Amino acid sequence: MARERDGGDSQRLEDAARAGWLYYIAGNTQDEIARKLGVSRQSAQRLVALAISERLIRFELDHPIARCLELGAEMERRFGLRLAEVVPTDPDHPGALFGVAHAAAAHLERHLRSPDPVTLGIGMGRTLKAAVDQMPAMDCPQHTVVSMTGNIAPDGAAAYFSVIFNIADKTKARSYPFPVPVIASSVEERDALVGQPLVVANMARIAQAGTLFVGIAGLGDNAPLLQDGFLSTADLKALRAAGAVGEITGWTFDRKGELIEGLTNARVMSAPLPDLTDRLCVAVAVGAAKVDAIHAAVTRPLVNGLITDEATAEALLARSTHGKV
Repeated sequence: MARERDGGDSQRLEDAARAGWLYYIAGNTQDEIARKLGVSRQSAQRLVALAISERLIRFELDHPIARCLELGAEMERRFGLRLAEVVPTDPDHPGALFGVAHAAAAHLERHLRSPDPVTLGIGMGRTLKAAVDQMPAMDCPQHTVVSMTGNIAPDGAAAYFSVIFNIADKTKARSYPFPVPVIASSVEERDALVGQPLVVANMARIAQAGTLFVGIAGLGDNAPLLQDGFLSTADLKALRAAGAVGEITGWTFDRKGELIEGLTNARVMSAPLPDLTDRLCVAVAVGAAKVDAIHAAVTRPLVNGLITDEATAEALLARSTHGKV
């Protein structure tokens, strides 16, 4: 029968250090540690736990994901985010959506796996659509998913990158589209539509959503709102002249995260950007072309969660370190 070691605290810490080394460095099982130290398996287990509690073991994760975990923690600290998840960047395909979409899909699935009813607000965009495409089919009739943006394209068709229809098909949750354009053709049209019962009801549902998932887009030459026909070239030029660098659910903002006065913001049909006091608003965004927009959004903050890739996270932290706004 194994003999239990005795002695003072110094001996116990020495045993704990040996047990920690054997377990975490040498890869021994707890049974093997017990045999080598001449103690019971239960004592070996306690010694390994003591090595951790007394900080006798310092971990170094030898895996590319370690850098991503460090970046996520630093993003949370630097920008005061409630959530920051960083995925590795594919050096051959910088800005690729797959890894970020996969991570966002996991977060969406985690919320929708809850047995208790939840209400999620959902934006639109390529990355969010890619995330929903990554989700498994689920049966979640207890949940409610509400579109934060209009789902009608300028020509009257369903907006291609509207996510609400995809998520409804994937989850069977009660899903509420926003049967209006993303951006109305005039202020008068917006004023007429915003009072419609369906719009009022959706605004109320979004106000009850505890978690929101949105995209962030830049306003470069390939701005999604321009490519998808929601903005004209003249609109884009006017926004840039006013200092706009990005948009969330159609709402445009400058480098300080301030909403642009008038212009297209006077015609946006989306729900107002949320008060972040008691809710989580997670942006899913990646790519060098979006760094200005993402930095403004997390600095203001317009969002308090971010799922992105390593290269984008490093660019955001570098910008913050150098004091660029």
